[in-house]
Amino acid sequence: MSLDQRSFRKALGCFATGVTVVTTLHPETKAPCGVTVSAFSSLSLEPPLVLFCLGLKTSSIDSFKNFGTFGINVLSETQRDLSIRFASRSEDKWADVAWEPGVSGVPLLTGCIASLECKLVNTVVGGDHLILIGEVQHLTHQEGGSPLVYFRGAYMDYGPPPPVGKA
Repeated sequence: MSLDQRSFRKALGCFATGVTVVTTLHPETKAPCGVTVSAFSSLSLEPPLVLFCLGLKTSSIDSFKNFGTFGINVLSETQRDLSIRFASRSEDKWADVAWEPGVSGVPLLTGCIASLECKLVNTVVGGDHLILIGEVQHLTHQEGGSPLVYFRGAYMDYGPPPPVGKA
């Protein structure tokens, strides 16, 4: 198979990913900013580092580069609507969205299965994306609950999770 952009995307779509909404504040207005991201990963345990990738043309990229902190909101399977909302180009993504400011002030969405507040420590350009690396400063997570998962261009429904502590 040739390596064209369409076949590359289809092949990458075979990797199931969790869905996050990454949040920050506009550095000057302090207005909340957020975008749906599936390109998220842990990077290091010591120090605790994570990374996510944003397209270089993402409208809020300057806020993520310049505010200095960001939140990773790991969506639950019941938050598909938030994934769709924050993936859109809507001007008013935050209307009627339940959130609270984290310790650093960044918006953290209510009801997520995990939330991490991170200090931006590095950025690296990778092709048509910016890789943002953050050191986790604060976190919360729920015991139980199922993540929102994306696979082959669609959200997955996979039934209830096994009990906590069982494989």
